[in-house]
Amino acid sequence: MEAMDLFAPLASLQWVERKKLHANDYNPNKVSEENLKLLVQSILVNGWTLPIVCRPDYTIIDGFHRWTVSGREPLLSKLGGKVPVVIVDHTDKADDVYGTITHNRARGTHLLEPMKAIVKQLVADGKSIQEIGKQLGMKPEEVFRLTDFSREEFLQMMTSGSTGYSRAVIYRHT
Repeated sequence: MEAMDLFAPLASLQWVERKKLHANDYNPNKVSEENLKLLVQSILVNGWTLPIVCRPDYTIIDGFHRWTVSGREPLLSKLGGKVPVVIVDHTDKADDVYGTITHNRARGTHLLEPMKAIVKQLVADGKSIQEIGKQLGMKPEEVFRLTDFSREEFLQMMTSGSTGYSRAVIYRHT
């Protein structure tokens, strides 16, 4: 993974028509209607403090719920149908997923089944358990629980091609 210019997203800050944006197809985060109302209130009280993070094609990486409430009154009228966005141009789609998950995990919790599907897809895409754990802020045990691999299959994945792990040895007292 190459180093990212940490200032690049903010340098791309722009107000765009909310109609240009669209949801991604993997976000496991859900927010109750009550919390969406709270989000509207927060924007009305604090102003718009976090831009929506999206890909160059305006697929939302982070900010789906901010985008959702921006289409409701009174925000729709007050914002004139526009939302602030920053563009993040990842070369690997997995980085888009990592961005969504890490933004969400830093703020709240995820639903189990969508998270399982995401982890399985990342494994199917050839991502290592170590990379998934690092990128999503999970310990290997958390990644294991989100896969349907047997313990043996998972241990094989953890140790195959890795020089950072050694084979477990069971010592028995006699």
